[in-house]
Amino acid sequence: MNPDIYTLEQVAKITGGDLHAGSAGAGPVKYLLTDSRKIINAEASLFFAIQGDRRDGHEFIGDLCKAGVKNFVVTKANWIEKFPEAHFIVVKNTLLALQLLASSHRQKFSFPVIGITGSNGKTVVKEWLYQLLREDHNIVRSPKSYNSQIGVPLSVWQIKPDDDLGIFEAGISRPGEMITLEKIIKPTIGIITNIGEAHAENFESVDAKVLEKLNLFKNCEEVIYCKDYLPIHKIIKESDGISDGGHLFTWSRKTRAHLQIGRVSKSTSDTLIQAVFDNSFISIRIPFTDDASVENAIHCWATMLLMKFDQDEISRRMEMLSPVAMRLELKEGINNCSIINDSYNSDIGSLTIALDFLNQQKQHSRKTLILSDILQSGRKDATLYADVAALLREKGVSRLIGVGEHISEQAELFGIEKTFYKNTDELLNDISGISFHNETILLKGARMFGFERISKMLQQKAHETVLEINLNSLINNLNYYRARLHSETKVMAMVKALSYGSGSYEIANILQFHKVDYLAVAYADEGVELRKAGITSPIMVMSPEEQSFDSMVTYNLEPEIYSFRTLQLFSDAVKRTIKDPEARMPVHIKLDTGMHRLGFTQKDINELVVRIKNLKHLKVVSVFTHLAASDDPAHDDFTRQQCELFKQMADGVCNHFSRKILRHVLNSAGILRYPEYQFDMVRLGIGLHGIAATGSEQSQLEFVSTLKTSISQIKTVNAGTTVGYNRKGVLSKDAQIATVSIGYADGLNRKLGNGTGKMVINGMLCPIVGSVCMDMCMLDVTGADAKEGDEVIVFGSGYTIIDMARDLDTIPYEILTSVSHRVKRVYYQE
Repeated sequence: MNPDIYTLEQVAKITGGDLHAGSAGAGPVKYLLTDSRKIINAEASLFFAIQGDRRDGHEFIGDLCKAGVKNFVVTKANWIEKFPEAHFIVVKNTLLALQLLASSHRQKFSFPVIGITGSNGKTVVKEWLYQLLREDHNIVRSPKSYNSQIGVPLSVWQIKPDDDLGIFEAGISRPGEMITLEKIIKPTIGIITNIGEAHAENFESVDAKVLEKLNLFKNCEEVIYCKDYLPIHKIIKESDGISDGGHLFTWSRKTRAHLQIGRVSKSTSDTLIQAVFDNSFISIRIPFTDDASVENAIHCWATMLLMKFDQDEISRRMEMLSPVAMRLELKEGINNCSIINDSYNSDIGSLTIALDFLNQQKQHSRKTLILSDILQSGRKDATLYADVAALLREKGVSRLIGVGEHISEQAELFGIEKTFYKNTDELLNDISGISFHNETILLKGARMFGFERISKMLQQKAHETVLEINLNSLINNLNYYRARLHSETKVMAMVKALSYGSGSYEIANILQFHKVDYLAVAYADEGVELRKAGITSPIMVMSPEEQSFDSMVTYNLEPEIYSFRTLQLFSDAVKRTIKDPEARMPVHIKLDTGMHRLGFTQKDINELVVRIKNLKHLKVVSVFTHLAASDDPAHDDFTRQQCELFKQMADGVCNHFSRKILRHVLNSAGILRYPEYQFDMVRLGIGLHGIAATGSEQSQLEFVSTLKTSISQIKTVNAGTTVGYNRKGVLSKDAQIATVSIGYADGLNRKLGNGTGKMVINGMLCPIVGSVCMDMCMLDVTGADAKEGDEVIVFGSGYTIIDMARDLDTIPYEILTSVSHRVKRVYYQE
């Protein structure tokens, strides 16, 4: 049997499942799916419907069938009747089935495999080893940081017959997980990078966590570690090694080891690392200066020495190490384009991941890929680029711009719109004549091609202040709240006010994929823009205006109805716009239980029911109210009074209709504080962005947004002189004053001037000096070792948005929504 291809019968046998063949023809299985966004070849894919704590993969089966996927591994047999043409393998546990299949696949290969674990540095060590060893081996490795119970089997499944070295990383979050991953990876060489605090809450002690991680090396022939991490060294010594007869290769800066590190000398752009190995003085130079990179490089150095590489060759390759892109960034481009920059490396595995990210962006139907030569793949060009062409076809790429001699020579393989250039300079010379309009452009190039120059040309020209939005953190926050809801409770996500300043479409797009039940905007024009951008989820409009009612009907937007006047006006608009007498437009009824802003009062209920029953073309889908002080313990009694009054009023409406009407009252703060009032749905807003009502809740969330700028100029200003307008900033001593590129026109509150506000430079809090200007402000950077061009964190790590709100005596909502539109939003996903 070809170890690269499996039949459904073979998969069923390996996983212990029951195969229910559908009416469609069944081909071989080549690709495994757990994420419905990452289809490469629908007919050859097998989807595992994994049930997690927060999401059930079975929910995506319908969408996948529409996309052409016909093969599924499920635990729920009811899907068989719903999709008779599809093939289903029914198992007890879909995650276990995935792991069993990957483990079986791994057993077909006997080449060396490097397994990497540790608290930090796993992905960088893996990627650097790939860079260092790819000249000599056909390497299969984990994509990005695929190191989980799901990621590891997906990584190992990639092993092909022509591979001769594997590099896989393994991460754990609780006891018992590493044993499973060891059975799948089966490493012959092990590396443990370090031990830290990540997931410490799930282990009794640091020793317990080390013991769990070391399970990866139960059957390793060689294990590499740093003796300076005492918990690791202690456990290894106490256990008499990792495996029976396994060899340990150690390195240390402090004590005797196989690789004894000596002087580490840093310059402005690189680091010289000297050491003693096998009684000889040796050294490497790496193009990085941070401590983490030094440690990661030493792990790679130790691995190459263990693998008997010549030291001169190791030194040569170490100098050519390139950064590891840990995230994909989405930026605004020229001519209404969107730019995805992933220009640090180019291989077919990372290209697949980048194309998946490209396809998650729905702003533009047209997709352009600018791709460099794929270097040192170990494969013949014709075979390699035939696979690339098939991948672009499957991913729906509209246009290819190829850069490099190798890809240019294979131009005939690509059956899409295409242009080729021998090098980056040739492309840049021609770029003004290339049409880029209303499309998403993915830049994917090896470092030597310098694609950052292309990125600079294509980005929308803007000043250097940016708001970075971490989409991973947004989803982690969503999942945190979902885990605290009853399984039947729906979620309405608030994307009003440009999603609290973060960008409406980009946030709505990822929330739609993660199956949020409803979106909510403030005004109709926000909803219209989302519809035009391809958002199909139900959208409630919370502040509907009379002049927008017709467009709301046209774009299927559902209004909040809070008065008899809005009820009648919207009814009239529906009559004007919809000609089908059977059609019924959804509406949401707002009840006033104590906020006294908008909504029907208790005395209105009877008349409201009568009117709604007479308006046959309207359909009430929900009733809700707004809590006045859900985040304030001082008003808990009042909040509960509101909730109980809402119960009475909602019953007064819902009991008169036979169909189900959703009820919702809780906002982000209320979800944890009043779980007894979840009703049918909750409204999640500021909590999505990592801002909580309580300290204990705050520690569980991740801040989504970071506002950054840069230093324009630094000068020494003498004591007794003044800084800024109206001479408000009087210096009591000589100071280094930095001018930074953010002012009140960017949303920086003027009240932060004169020492009230701070920013972070090189980890140091630097106070604002003098008044905040329109486009800039000044900081005292004395002692911060700052340089012109350095990054400045306005709010983020070191000075959070909560800290800034406290200094301003306001709330984080106001700060987020005040960041002006001229500040460029950069979205990234790790």
